[in-house]
Amino acid sequence: MKIGDLARRSGLTAHTIRYYERIGLLPYADRDRSKQRDYDASILTWIEFLGRLKTTGMPIREMLRYAALRDQGVATGPERRLLLEAHREQVRARVAELGACLLVLDAKIGGYADAEQRISNDDPTHPEHRRRPAGARPARAR
Repeated sequence: MKIGDLARRSGLTAHTIRYYERIGLLPYADRDRSKQRDYDASILTWIEFLGRLKTTGMPIREMLRYAALRDQGVATGPERRLLLEAHREQVRARVAELGACLLVLDAKIGGYADAEQRISNDDPTHPEHRRRPAGARPARAR
């Protein structure tokens, strides 16, 4: 598949794909007769995995380390597993931190909602609590 097709299917830009190739995150693509990059569809799985690592905050230098180990073959499996386990612990810590932040946000939002409810229930100037003078009729539309 050509770089434009890979970009469309992977969600990366052609520029990002070329950059990833240049730094070693993606293997260099084969070239067709006209010297254009020609990618195998199997690279999509690798790109998806790289996207997951990026989303979870793995630094590019660690992604490069993982990619280099991957290129060395199955003998590096234990080292790759250790790298991913260490990253998993960082992700778990970040998820816990975000969970605590979410609780604070929920409490703050709840406090504002409670305050708004008290104001609308207790405020005599609130439109729902305004009294009409005795004998007053509702205004008519003109």
